[in-house]
Amino acid sequence: MNPRLRPPAPGRRAFLGLAAAGAAMTLGAAGFSRLAGASTGQVLASTAPLPAPFAAPLPIPPTARPARTEEDADVYELEQREGQARILPGLTTTVWGYDGIFPGPTISARTGRRTKVRVHNNLTVPTVTHLHGGITPPESDGYPTDLLLPTRCAPGQTRPHAGDAHGGQTTVAHRTYDHPMPQQAATLWYHDHRMDHSAPQVWRGLAGFFLITDDEEDELPLPRGDRDIPLMLCDRSFSEDGSFRYPDHAHDTFPDGVLGDVQLVNGAPWPLLEVSGCRYRLRLLNGSNARRYQLRLDVEGGGRGRFVQIGSDGGLLPAPQHLDAIDIAPGERFDVIVDFADQPVGSRITLCNTAAEGRMRDVMRFDVVRTARDSTRVPARLSTRYEVLTPTQGMPLRAFDFRRTSSGDDQQMWTINGKPFHPDTVLARPRLGSVERWRFSSDFHHPVHVHLAQFQVIARGGHPAGATDAGWKDTVDVRPYETVEALVRFTGYKGRYMLHCHNLEHEDMAMMGNFQVT
Repeated sequence: MNPRLRPPAPGRRAFLGLAAAGAAMTLGAAGFSRLAGASTGQVLASTAPLPAPFAAPLPIPPTARPARTEEDADVYELEQREGQARILPGLTTTVWGYDGIFPGPTISARTGRRTKVRVHNNLTVPTVTHLHGGITPPESDGYPTDLLLPTRCAPGQTRPHAGDAHGGQTTVAHRTYDHPMPQQAATLWYHDHRMDHSAPQVWRGLAGFFLITDDEEDELPLPRGDRDIPLMLCDRSFSEDGSFRYPDHAHDTFPDGVLGDVQLVNGAPWPLLEVSGCRYRLRLLNGSNARRYQLRLDVEGGGRGRFVQIGSDGGLLPAPQHLDAIDIAPGERFDVIVDFADQPVGSRITLCNTAAEGRMRDVMRFDVVRTARDSTRVPARLSTRYEVLTPTQGMPLRAFDFRRTSSGDDQQMWTINGKPFHPDTVLARPRLGSVERWRFSSDFHHPVHVHLAQFQVIARGGHPAGATDAGWKDTVDVRPYETVEALVRFTGYKGRYMLHCHNLEHEDMAMMGNFQVT
């Protein structure tokens, strides 16, 4: 039987009923508490000693090199395997990583140049790899039942078989994901997308950056090289031996989402980056399971830094916008410029999360250690190809309600339009090349992610879209009892794709749906 379709256990039903009441609570015996404020979920407390902030240097994920080059494609080889990482001082953490590292290697692709990624599964569990933000054929999109089975099993386990894919495509040991790259320059990421298991498998390390470049971006005088820095923000919890701590029964005890109590950036806890007094491009990615960030730059001794946003999920904005703070939900990306020339040598600037409390308010720190010449600038015009979508009469309107739903026997589950996910159910059939108006509503915080299609947010809560909704998006945060409207453009390919909540615990608990591009 499909585990997603199995009725919730009584313990899960009882806990969900408590959570639905919305009361702040502390569950000391389980070692976690509900976090007040903007974040969704419960904190799972670490049992390992936690490090002092700003002691670890910021690591930069290595850039993958193609294993070979074909006439029309660059071919990469990635191996999913266990690896050992030194995240906490004096302890070793086993990660499930692409090439055994967390984050995985950064793949650099080029618009119009086909990129093939051959993934080898040398773990002991099935996996699925999704290119988040990719305009990709359906067979390479990472549908959650398109399993890549492992070559071996853990002791005492029975080897999965093709029937476990519930109608999906199943391969053994390796699979090639084909990405033709018909899209503009953007910051994407790849991560595990296995049905019912995305949350724990991403938590253990199966994620990495995928960066696209193009001619238009190359012509802009933006920071490059070691001043173009990808930052994967995520939280994790650790056991006393240094291993990742994740609940054995997250669906039962952490239905709102799992929050860690250690802030990681590129896999390092509260890291430090020494910078020159000049402009840097920061590619911000929220790779957390459930944590939201309200990012701000605080200067030691008083004062605030500012972000200049140049790009969103889908690539460059038409023009830069200045932001004092950035709200970023799981799955979202923001490309920003920060000019450290505004601060003298010796300054310390902390990237803070004002949505969190205590030590989790700190994310990382930048120390200005030298002056430098800077020939970069942020032009007033970024993308000349940016197309502004507008509603038209007769445009299809579709509504998707993300909600905790009670079934007839008083069971609680996460649903879209009142129903949990089933691989055979199709919620919409948009036509290739069309634009539709999609309305997302919610009773909770739900970051809604749409595969294949990119969209522009046109309204939030009955008002115009907010500043951080700007640009082409593939993920949008829908807040409690709020309606978000977006114009969704379907380009690329026909086939079956998904929309789902990118709170990974919600996703694993059936908050997904299919749409069929015809």
